[in-house]
Amino acid sequence: MSRYNFKKAEKYWQSVWEKRQCFNVSDVSDAPKYYVLEMFPYPSGRMHMGHVRNYTLGDLVARYKKARGFNVLHPMGWDAFGLPAENAAIENNIAPADWTEQNIAAMRNQLKTMGFSYDWDREFATCQPQYYKHEQKMFLDFLNVGLAYRREAWVNWDPAEETVLANEQVIDGKGWRSGAPVERKKLSQWFLKITEYSDDLLLALKGLNRWPDRVRLMQENWIGRSEGMHIEFRISGREDVLEVF
Repeated sequence: MSRYNFKKAEKYWQSVWEKRQCFNVSDVSDAPKYYVLEMFPYPSGRMHMGHVRNYTLGDLVARYKKARGFNVLHPMGWDAFGLPAENAAIENNIAPADWTEQNIAAMRNQLKTMGFSYDWDREFATCQPQYYKHEQKMFLDFLNVGLAYRREAWVNWDPAEETVLANEQVIDGKGWRSGAPVERKKLSQWFLKITEYSDDLLLALKGLNRWPDRVRLMQENWIGRSEGMHIEFRISGREDVLEVF
């Protein structure tokens, strides 16, 4: 008995799946709908075992539901905006757009060799106008109804990356990526009024019975609902203030 040639077999069957469009989802179907989405990867390098684990789990769910008769939408895209792609492009002395497109092509090829059940006809990248135009419209909708507003506030400033960091991204007083000492800086910036919905969000968390307690606690902390009074004390001879809650 000859030894199983997985490279030959996988290449053959993957070509069959592609020709038959086995994983292309139909917009018109009587079958019940099911949507499977894993986190989109940053196209700032190559796939690693963390990606393999994450997308294998999603693929198992998608294939199981398809075998059970569901019309499964299982898309793939690329989280192509932000500092990871920009920093990698700077380090490699290449335009961010070129760097991103090259990585998308390489990572797409890696994913296809793994045989995941994606509908590649629905592939997109967040840096493409046909995607981010919807985010721009959403922001304008928020602005028009008063849910987006601008004001000055103190932030965690990473001087190396020249960007604002969330509290969770400051580790021992340093930026989590750059390692540079983080500065406190007052900037004019945009905010969304998530506090308008904090009570509703906290109440909804109680209904997530299958979520781990640590994840629900993390969500509660991010919502950050608190009761009390915020006071700012001016300090004589200094520009900054002492904030007390």
